[in-house]
Parts: sequence; C-alpha cells; structure tokens
Amino acid sequence: MSELSMKPIPAESVQVMEKPEMTVAYVRHTGPYFGDEELFQRLYTALYKWAAPRNLITRGVTEEIVIYHDDPETVDPEKLRISCGIIVPADTDVSGEVGKLTLPAGTYAEARFQVDATQFGGAWSWVYGVWLPESGYQPDDRLCYEKYIDTDPEAEISDELGRTFTVDICIPVIPL
Repeated sequence: MSELSMKPIPAESVQVMEKPEMTVAYVRHTGPYFGDEELFQRLYTALYKWAAPRNLITRGVTEEIVIYHDDPETVDPEKLRISCGIIVPADTDVSGEVGKLTLPAGTYAEARFQVDATQFGGAWSWVYGVWLPESGYQPDDRLCYEKYIDTDPEAEISDELGRTFTVDICIPVIPL
C-alpha cells in the first residue's frame, strides 16, 4: 500500500445538523484497515450480496457508511473494529454475517471531503485537530462514521483501486 497521509486535509464544507435515528445493516471487520481498499471492497461485496435480493439497494439513494468503533490512537491495530454498512428500515431482519445496529439521533458535524484511500487519515486529522478546536463544539460519546456519496448513480459500478471518494465524515458533537 502506498504511504498513508495524516497531514490535515481541509474539508470542502462543514455543517452542524440534527440527524434522525438510523438503522444500519453491516458487516464487521476486526483488525488493521488503514488504506486497505481491497478489504473494504470485500466487506461491501458481502453486504451487497445479502442486501440486493432484499431490495435494500437503490443507486443514488442508498447511504453507505463505515462506522469506527475504536480510537486507533489507543487500540492495538489487531483489535480495531469497523462496520461497513447501509441505512435500512428499522424492521429489517438480518442473517448470517450481517448484523444490525442503531445510530442514535442527535447533533452531528458533517464534513465533506474528496480523498483517495491514502488520505482518509488526513481528513480525520483536520476534523479533530483543526475544525473541532475552533468550532465551539466538543465530541459526544456516540459513534463516528463516514457516509459515502454516490455522485454518479448512472455510472457502472467499478471495483477499481486507487479512485477518489466523496465522503462525509460525521462526528457527534455537543456545545462546549
């Protein structure tokens, strides 16, 4: 894997907004994940194979998210947990390796970025190291996540590596 960058990368925009409760169907991974595009492709392939026959996928509408359960600064890489998921109706039944969790409603800062697989750390560094200290907010104890934007729903789905992603980094916040 090419070098990962932790140098802060400024967001295109940041909005603080109220988000509703969301139900997420997910496939979880435990272990290292930084910059591993193939890992994320495998997880989403498994999730989509489960979700497609249940009519839970609509190009340009379905929200893909990655939930980070652990702080990589304090948790051993072999114990890091991530969940690759999609937003689904609350009454969705899950099975096999697909689990379900609820993200609580609340105030979130949503920062939009255009990054490649090596730049996610820099985007997160900017949100926590630059924007947050100047924002008048502090992190809440709810889960952080990345929301992926399907910018071209008419395009053919590609599993190529090395592409650029449009992503919103969403962190739960409360006023200082």
